[in-house]
Amino acid sequence: MSELRFSLADVAGVRLAVSPVNETVMSMWALASPVRYAVHLPWIDRARVTLRRPEVATRVRPLTELTWRGCPLPDFLTPAARPNVEMAEQLDQIAATSPAVVIQDLLSTTARRPLSPFGQALLADPRGLLPQLVDALRVWYDEAIAPDWPRMRALLDADVAYRAAQLAEGGAGRFFEQLHPSLRWHGDRVISDDPFGRDFDLRGRGLALNPTVFTERRVLWNLLEDSLPAGAYPVRAVGTLWEGTAPPPGDPLARVVGPGRAALLHLLDAATTTTDLARLTGMSAGGVSQHLGALHAAGLVSRSRQGRHVLYRNTEAAAVLLRASRGG
Repeated sequence: MSELRFSLADVAGVRLAVSPVNETVMSMWALASPVRYAVHLPWIDRARVTLRRPEVATRVRPLTELTWRGCPLPDFLTPAARPNVEMAEQLDQIAATSPAVVIQDLLSTTARRPLSPFGQALLADPRGLLPQLVDALRVWYDEAIAPDWPRMRALLDADVAYRAAQLAEGGAGRFFEQLHPSLRWHGDRVISDDPFGRDFDLRGRGLALNPTVFTERRVLWNLLEDSLPAGAYPVRAVGTLWEGTAPPPGDPLARVVGPGRAALLHLLDAATTTTDLARLTGMSAGGVSQHLGALHAAGLVSRSRQGRHVLYRNTEAAAVLLRASRGG
């Protein structure tokens, strides 16, 4: 069991963001344990083929070794995410980690298992070998995550929007108790039912939280005293992640609103950007914008702004149409 102690400043500093580097790192767990992560089998099958390519396997090995099953992750490898942060920014942040922090974070992971060969080498020469780890992250993201990132990002963004509304409407106590069954709010602290045994004072630094596709059982914390406090929690509706995106053949809704607009409505159960919709459907961004404009004017789609992004989502009227077209 772990406890996170909050001041008023920490409660005010709770923030939500999407972390591409966390997905890149934690995806290796799914690759190593396909039965445990069976929901991701469509991705695992493709990723295994990618990792069998010698030029990929060699460059990704530093990441593979640091994410062996059962090995805690060093905090510097999963930095606290900022809203709208991109993968390149997070890689630069990891590359700038001081040798002292790399050593401290690696040593914090050895209570239950010794370091892997690369972990031991990185411990001995953090300045010389950290660039290899950053390169491994970049290669694995480009090869295995980026092709599916629009789909992942849409699900993660939708979760952030949902949780932000919960926080605004119900306050911190209710928010944390709804975030995950292992969490409860008690007075001035969050109590986390986990095996980590941390007692951690946030000390006015707030708490960065990010949903993640590849964490399935509990909230994972960055809680070393020198780390920015952060937590990664399982995303909602992960079972929908690999569902097909095209309207079914003979879709009645497509005959009413057209195939392009029907395709968008089938995707907009989760809040999604124009760019991601274009990638998911193969339409041009301009074509998606025109369809969304028509759907919004008809009251079938709502829109909201989150940072630099405009998110679109089905209204209840659209949900009624979709249920009727599916015979529900």
